[in-house]
Amino acid sequence: MPNSILVIDDDPGIGSALRIRLEASGYSVQIAATGFDGIAQASAMHPDFILLDIRLPDIEGYEVCRRLKSDPAVASIPVVVLSANVQDEAKRQALDAGAELFLSKPYEFGEVQSVIQEVLGTPGAANN
Repeated sequence: MPNSILVIDDDPGIGSALRIRLEASGYSVQIAATGFDGIAQASAMHPDFILLDIRLPDIEGYEVCRRLKSDPAVASIPVVVLSANVQDEAKRQALDAGAELFLSKPYEFGEVQSVIQEVLGTPGAANN
């Protein structure tokens, strides 16, 4: 069974691009366009990995991460923030909220894929 990834990002272009590339790399991918939807999907599906944007229409990604990490049912799921806000303060807040890593947008898919493989401990997939 493939590893599952939840992408929480309100930009449909980014969500779609990540879904296409990650599914081509062998992952099962779900998309949530809001923070509250992301929290609900994480609780329902227990993904293996979460990619989280900071700027969401309903709740900041920092708060989404804090809520996920405070819920024992999903707290162990690795969260990596993928955000266009590259200020040091944003990175610090993401890590303080419980994120494993902070990646910047625009992103290189190879870097995202490498981080997922490293965090999940999975072997390298074909570079697409």
